[in-house]
Amino acid sequence: MSYQRGRMSRRGLLLGVGSGLAVPWLIPSSAWSAPGRPGPNERIGVGAIGVGNRASLLLEQLPENGRIVALCDCNLPRADAFKQKKNGDWPVYQDYRRLLERRDVDAVIVATLDFQRVLPCIHACQAGKDIYAEKPLTLYIHEGRALVEAVRKYGRILQVGTQQRSMAMNRIACEFIRNGGLGKILEVRAVNYTGPNPLPKEPFPEEPVPAGLDWDKWLNQAAWRPFNPRWMQWGWIDMMGGEMTNWGAHGVDQVQWALGCDHTGPVEMQPLTPGYNGQVEIRYANGVPLRFVLDRGPVGGAVFVGEKGKLEINRNKFTSNPLDIAQELLKKVDAEAEERKWSDQVALWQARWHMQNWIDCIRSRQKPVADVEIGHRSVSVCHLANITRYEGRRLRWDPVKERFEGDEAANRWVVRVRRKGYELPETL
Repeated sequence: MSYQRGRMSRRGLLLGVGSGLAVPWLIPSSAWSAPGRPGPNERIGVGAIGVGNRASLLLEQLPENGRIVALCDCNLPRADAFKQKKNGDWPVYQDYRRLLERRDVDAVIVATLDFQRVLPCIHACQAGKDIYAEKPLTLYIHEGRALVEAVRKYGRILQVGTQQRSMAMNRIACEFIRNGGLGKILEVRAVNYTGPNPLPKEPFPEEPVPAGLDWDKWLNQAAWRPFNPRWMQWGWIDMMGGEMTNWGAHGVDQVQWALGCDHTGPVEMQPLTPGYNGQVEIRYANGVPLRFVLDRGPVGGAVFVGEKGKLEINRNKFTSNPLDIAQELLKKVDAEAEERKWSDQVALWQARWHMQNWIDCIRSRQKPVADVEIGHRSVSVCHLANITRYEGRRLRWDPVKERFEGDEAANRWVVRVRRKGYELPETL
């Protein structure tokens, strides 16, 4: 079953995807206060889909005007452990569709793994929930476009977990470049993030499925295989995009932001060195090249080389050559206040203020700082870099159609085959 543009009938909406539970359209509990948004004095009811390490941090950083109301994880012991740790009384589900049926769930945090993320996000849209979706947003490009269309059709708020969009140091540095502060950009240099692991030549031997784990649900869209804990290790090519989409989702997002390309992408790419971890050059329509060539560098950003100097952007910090560029930029922000704001023991992973922007936008119905289109476009660049490695040759990309020009071999990576029961909806 493939995704197609079009209108969804009432029957199609109620059936959702595959067999099993329906995903009905439910008005959030808060919608009784105002059309489509909670009342000003109400706390946003948040459900968690996926309760692993990252999700636990997000739940712990949930702003005061949000409240946890339900948890879901296909690995029940993991959700139960968080509930016990926090002494919570929330219901715990193994099927996220049950959580989406709840009237007290206004919004969801979807912090599953890459290949498990888009389908529950689309179902959340259909169920009338707003979404905080962790990065990498997608496993492949086409499902990202399907998610963007679902968010727009159902008028939902989706914040992507690229929290540097909420950091003042990143904002002023990207604005400076975008507004011509470095003059013409000659090149952008990024870390050569590693790609995913190829599948093993021989499958791992079958082992008993641990108690409380729904292995079918965990595999999601990936091809069926007997359980072995090694499949749950990070980085297989049919489940993830490696560090290129993991840390690259942060670093490339800063490139897109600084170059003013939030709603578009590059037009050409080529490998500079061979292999699945080879260096890659990507070029935008204005001629600016993005080169994944650095062995070490700003994993949360890139080095921008312009006519007037160099500016290196990383997570909530920047440096420059000549130094006076950075010194002038620092006059636009209270650096000490920013340091205090982000300086707790989980500062590297801090998302509290990014989540606050999400909560604020749920109330205002304004687009968040890391809107779904922004997140989709940024991770698409990461996917394009990996596809260039896989194909090992120069490629031409149409950022409007989101297709390779006359190249079906490369386009097979844009739309992937999904396992039966986990297909994207035929219509939205």
